[in-house]
Amino acid sequence: MNTTEHDLTGKKVAILATDGFEQDELFQPLEALQAAHADVKVVSPTHGEIKGWKHTDWGKKAKVDLPLDQARAEDFDALVLPGGVMNPDHLRQDPKATQFVRAFFQSGKPVAAICHGPQMLIEAGVVHGRRLTSYPSIKTDLKNAGAEWVDGEVIVDNGLVTSRTPDDLPAFNAKMIEEIAEGIHQRAQVRAAA
Repeated sequence: MNTTEHDLTGKKVAILATDGFEQDELFQPLEALQAAHADVKVVSPTHGEIKGWKHTDWGKKAKVDLPLDQARAEDFDALVLPGGVMNPDHLRQDPKATQFVRAFFQSGKPVAAICHGPQMLIEAGVVHGRRLTSYPSIKTDLKNAGAEWVDGEVIVDNGLVTSRTPDDLPAFNAKMIEEIAEGIHQRAQVRAAA
């Protein structure tokens, strides 16, 4: 899939992550967004750098562009949530991270979450009635939170883009860019506010 058919010039995208993010699930979306000319910022409660996880061991580090305590959802057009087991587990314990995620849904802005990233959506209370996918091990958690879980490469529901694993990244990146190009989704905004 060609991820550069949409020009995201002028769009600002936040990637929310901390230590233990799945390396490919941060860097590949970052590169795809930059290739589409988006202004991308890695946002984290950790200052300086965060450590990626590559399969079974620590991987590359990512530079933190903006500390979470200085980040405002209203300054961004979209949000990306990489997976990794440790990354969302740490983030969901941070009320600022949870509120940051919730704010994107309240305004109807596109959100893309992959692998274990949807754990942040559960914590933010935004999955009820939404159709999505994830890494299989959190399927029951999502269903218990009221989501309709589907086993698919990439699932799109009113600006919410989800995928299962790094193998799905080409489809995930293409749909993420398409949804960001479309902008605010009114139905998603109403649903999050309900």
